[in-house]
Amino acid sequence: MKELIYHRLLLPAVAANADRPCATNAGTGVGTTFAEHLHNVSTTIGGLQSLGVGRGDRFAVMTLNSVEYLELYHAAFLGGGVVNPLNLRFAPKELAYVLRDSGTKVCFVDAIFANLIDSVKEEAGLEHVVLVGGGDVPHTVRHADLLAAADAVIPDEGEETDPVVLMYTGGTTGLPKGVLLDQRAEMLNAYHVFTRLQFDRSTVNLIQTPMFHAASMFGVLGGPAQGAHSVIQPMFEPTAVMKTVRAYQPTSTVMVPTMIGMTMAHPDFTPDGLSSFTDLVYGASPMPQALLEKLLALYPDTNIWQGYGMTESSSVLSFLGPDEHRAGGKYLRSAGKPAMGVVFSIQDDHGNLLPVGTPGEVCARAGNFMIEYWNKPEATTEAFRGGWYHSGDAGYLDSDGYLYLVDRVKDMIVTGGENVYSTEVENAVASHAAVLQVAVIGIPSEQWGEAVHAVVVLKEGLTATAAELIDHCREWIAGYKLPKSVEFRTEPLPLSGAMKVLKKDLREPYWEGHDRKVN
Repeated sequence: MKELIYHRLLLPAVAANADRPCATNAGTGVGTTFAEHLHNVSTTIGGLQSLGVGRGDRFAVMTLNSVEYLELYHAAFLGGGVVNPLNLRFAPKELAYVLRDSGTKVCFVDAIFANLIDSVKEEAGLEHVVLVGGGDVPHTVRHADLLAAADAVIPDEGEETDPVVLMYTGGTTGLPKGVLLDQRAEMLNAYHVFTRLQFDRSTVNLIQTPMFHAASMFGVLGGPAQGAHSVIQPMFEPTAVMKTVRAYQPTSTVMVPTMIGMTMAHPDFTPDGLSSFTDLVYGASPMPQALLEKLLALYPDTNIWQGYGMTESSSVLSFLGPDEHRAGGKYLRSAGKPAMGVVFSIQDDHGNLLPVGTPGEVCARAGNFMIEYWNKPEATTEAFRGGWYHSGDAGYLDSDGYLYLVDRVKDMIVTGGENVYSTEVENAVASHAAVLQVAVIGIPSEQWGEAVHAVVVLKEGLTATAAELIDHCREWIAGYKLPKSVEFRTEPLPLSGAMKVLKKDLREPYWEGHDRKVN
């Protein structure tokens, strides 16, 4: 007897909350009740069927966060197809590749991205472009017209193994890989979160991470399943987010550390801009310890959570909870303990298990992992070699089972024969009062093989020299880990669509002409 399918979560929630608010666009104030939401989802499924899309077929979405985006996700999860959420920062060639590789024939766009999709439509093999909202932009059918002409359809329950999401990774290295996830993985991921975070019909959840990103998946699935009101921020911008918080008083949200840092560093920031949250979850990239300590000091009554995972695990593998955050100390450097049903191991390059406290590659076993990398059987086999998912993250476990991340394996800098984890150096630099953003990379060095190089953006109105920052770091890290050089920038560091610093772009000028990107 099956259980891990979204019909079992969403349909009872709609029945119990039919006239209550389901989703609201924070930018326009327009929203839906649960009953209206299910009607829109069912006519979306009917509209997809009229375009030749059904269970197992891919359809893409390239819009800002919206109520319609939520409806498209739920249409896929109720058997209407496989949603392919497109990274809004994809370049045209990446878009064409993803759409062609996935076999996508239908793409939903808004006015902002319609011209971009139109520019790759022929190369990608798209047949239908559905315009969500208004605008005099290229499209083949308007979303409102598609739904108005469609029958309302709720397909029968499928199988737990039915694919529902094809989410391409951000493409920070090479071409994007499509991560294919099924009902079972996504439902288990939601269950993992349900064991830690308490959502109910009194919850107001702010979705402000991009909805194409795995960090948004629990908000997309879990909140509506519990009768919560989803307030959807179209696009992250600090003043807009603070305005939404003051207007809607959301009780929970997920933020990438970069988002938290940008909000708290904004000239218009006041504490009430983030004060309504009972629960604030961060993840998707490392949190500078200085920023985390500032957040905890400013909001002592907020439950601060860290979630660690990746797209391949439907997003979450471990949690660091409010008690550990309030305890402070070593826990603030941890990614927490594995969720129920998740097992971690730390392995060396040959797949040998490493003892407690020894850094190696973080590997995991759980039921919420992907089916495969789409059209990449060799990459799938490599990722799951030895019966474990190999994350590409470097870290270690302590004697109590807490996971500590030290870097991405590929971001480790080998300087003079010593391993330096860039996150550790970034935390040291970020603790200086004048630093707004920092990224640490390895650059070629005849003397050291690789030299530790810091790229820094200073806070407006504050100054620091390279020597001052290096001296400041001496209090935090060993001498061989200190930056050998510091580069100051006035523009923000380049970010991916998931708000992660694009270290590949920072490295590229230094490694141009070299046969490999490490020494």
